Amino acid sequence: VGGGGGGRNDHARLQNAVTLLQESFSKTLNDRRDYRPGAPLDETGSKKAGVLCIVNHLFAMYFRLNTLRLCKNLLRPVETRRLHETGDMGEMVTYRYYVGRLGMFEDQYEAAEKNLDYALRHCHVNAPRNRRRILNYLLPVKLLRGRLPTDLLLRKYDLREFEPLVRGIRTGDLRTFNEGLRRHQDLFIRRGTYLLLEKCKTVCYRNLFKRVYLVSGRTQLPLEDAARSFKWLGMPIDLDEVECILANLIFRGYVRGYISHAKR
Repeated sequence: VGGGGGGRNDHARLQNAVTLLQESFSKTLNDRRDYRPGAPLDETGSKKAGVLCIVNHLFAMYFRLNTLRLCKNLLRPVETRRLHETGDMGEMVTYRYYVGRLGMFEDQYEAAEKNLDYALRHCHVNAPRNRRRILNYLLPVKLLRGRLPTDLLLRKYDLREFEPLVRGIRTGDLRTFNEGLRRHQDLFIRRGTYLLLEKCKTVCYRNLFKRVYLVSGRTQLPLEDAARSFKWLGMPIDLDEVECILANLIFRGYVRGYISHAKR
């Protein structure tokens, strides 16, 4: 690491490393010798044994350079040959971690959850830092899909930044959710999960309406009751806003029902 102009120098070094690794990827992937997973590494073996390791390093560099579109060039050749399903477990976990993150950024939440779940389940039990890195991205995806972590899990991996968000979603407490998101905004932006966590507000709305429904005990719910709950949270909104939020929840399948605009 040099002195001045470190940012530009680091970027140039990463670009040079990417070029070298892309050449290595091509040579290892196109090696004609038969690849036998688990075979001892020697000069007579297939170079395909090194493909996943190289791909993981390229993923890491593409994420640092913010050139995620290039990740697609690696996925198809690897998955067509099923190279991500055999070999060293550490490399397979790392591969699923990056593919899960890529799915998250492309709004493919079901695929992202599947890959990140795999990475967490197969990550070594004595690698808590790696498990925590996986959870940094798995938890936002699960929260959006309405699956909440336990308090024990958050304490175990020191993920306290998620506590107010989980508490807010669980109880429909929008004020607690918004305060938690605002307090840890910089951290979530650095990770690239802020916009996804902001979408989780939809689940918070849904649980708030559910609580209002349960308290009222009626199948026909006046919008005024919902508006009163927002006011109680210190977030007063008018009936048109309540109707708009509720219409979106119904449209997206979070609530089953219909709105009588005339009768409110």
